[in-house]
Amino acid sequence: MNLNSNTVFITGGGSGIGKGLAEAFHKLGNQVIISGRREQALKKICGAYPGMRYYVLDVTDLRSIRTVAQKVMTDFPKLNCVFNNAGVQRYVDFSSGQPIDDAALLSELNTNVLGLIRVSAEFIPHLRKQADATLVNVSSGLAFVPLARFPVYCATKAAVHSFTVSLRQQLKDSSVKVLELIPPYVDTELGGSSKVQPSGGPAPMPLDEFISETMQELARDSDEVAIGGAKNLVTATVPDSFKKAFAGMNR
Repeated sequence: MNLNSNTVFITGGGSGIGKGLAEAFHKLGNQVIISGRREQALKKICGAYPGMRYYVLDVTDLRSIRTVAQKVMTDFPKLNCVFNNAGVQRYVDFSSGQPIDDAALLSELNTNVLGLIRVSAEFIPHLRKQADATLVNVSSGLAFVPLARFPVYCATKAAVHSFTVSLRQQLKDSSVKVLELIPPYVDTELGGSSKVQPSGGPAPMPLDEFISETMQELARDSDEVAIGGAKNLVTATVPDSFKKAFAGMNR
């Protein structure tokens, strides 16, 4: 992926990985557009980086996706890079015997899977008109080796991985490169701070280190961009390694 001279749209850009990617691409001279549900957070980021733009977007709402996508493509006709980064992660214990929060379940599924698919569908026709375009879907190392505390989240990220593989095949003869960014446990609001790290769990990767490695790996132009500890989880899907990796992740 060319890291310069792009017009980049990032969902979930108000914090964490999305914010870090936005800052990194802006510093390299790209036109960056961020989106998310929290306008104050988006406005604060854009205020710190002159030229960066934002749109309020709820990826669980199809009308919001279509409205914002149309605005972005109209305002930025040279848009050639989309990051599907928005995501939520919730602890769900199916062994507790307690009723599952259906609203929370739908929110996690709609944000992580349906929202990503819908955003992709809205932007792909525009991206195909560009001479060189990139669609990046952010999954997780947990798509490959699940962490049982987050069963729904892991399942949604496995779906993102599968969807991305299929989408890459469908667009292989087009100008659109389809990449999968595979983070490890990163120290963000999503994964929780290292100060509240679950006992026995893996230590989170500092966000600045994650962004630095991500930018280096994106420049290599690989289809699957696994970062930090996620590399081990991806390779652990080899049958002989899976059970050991799963046991290690779920101590």
